[in-house]
Amino acid sequence: MKVTIDKNSGYCFGVEFAIQMAEDEMPQDGILYCLGDIVHNDMEVKRLYDKGLRVITREELQNLRDCKVLIRAHGEPPETYQIALENNLELIDASCPVVLKLQNRVKHAYDKMQEVEGQIVIYGQKGHAEVIGLTGQTYGEALVVTTPEDLEGVDFSRPVTLFSQTTKSTKGFYHIKELIEQRMQEARGGAALTVLDFNANDSICRQVSNREPQLTRFSQQHDVILFVSGRKSSNGKALYAVCKQFNENSYFIENESEIDPAWLEKAESVGICGATSTPMWLMERVAGYIESICQQQEV
Repeated sequence: MKVTIDKNSGYCFGVEFAIQMAEDEMPQDGILYCLGDIVHNDMEVKRLYDKGLRVITREELQNLRDCKVLIRAHGEPPETYQIALENNLELIDASCPVVLKLQNRVKHAYDKMQEVEGQIVIYGQKGHAEVIGLTGQTYGEALVVTTPEDLEGVDFSRPVTLFSQTTKSTKGFYHIKELIEQRMQEARGGAALTVLDFNANDSICRQVSNREPQLTRFSQQHDVILFVSGRKSSNGKALYAVCKQFNENSYFIENESEIDPAWLEKAESVGICGATSTPMWLMERVAGYIESICQQQEV
């Protein structure tokens, strides 16, 4: 059996940068606080916990004083920085540059929409850390849509500026864009829309969106696909769906303990891939486990 790890899988730049910052800042004999899970992967969170990284909630942040707190790649709303000033907290800001740029774009668009009584709509996962940071740029007024049904909250008679969470599906974004265009045209009696009426911004990270076509090819090159990801990862769910679409023998696992040997019985090749929040060391461990199963079967 041939076992192959997808060379394009693993951490995106933003996650890799945040983890490196955490490891650089963690003291020899002490702890470093992190606002939320540094990455949506329990195995990596546990590894960093053992090194001294302690995850805290926003509620716990308000009670901290005079210490260091890491901001993860997802970014944070303005209120977090205000709390840090008031509580004399030193922020280690590992916000992804792509996310920071998007936050600035959302803030600028919100200011412009205020002038014309328009709306900011964000295609994303409600409650996701990045989305909380984005809506924070609009004082919580942005509308978050995850499914077409969520569009019921949009007033199609008013101008709309649309953005996307950086890790969402490109296909999903353009589907939402098309639905908004249709509904806005209907609200205007079929009149053509101008950029002042509707401005759609594809703000999906290309390092993420490029993985969809890459995984489409990879999943078709192997008999069985093992997709390694934390179950809290929004990106992981989207990319696994791509694998499953093109290879029905695709299985979502968090680690090697979830592998059913029956999946591999007739396979000549197994492909291992993962989300932008999946560490390479974990995929290598899964590969090693599969190879050990093969060796036992040969004995």
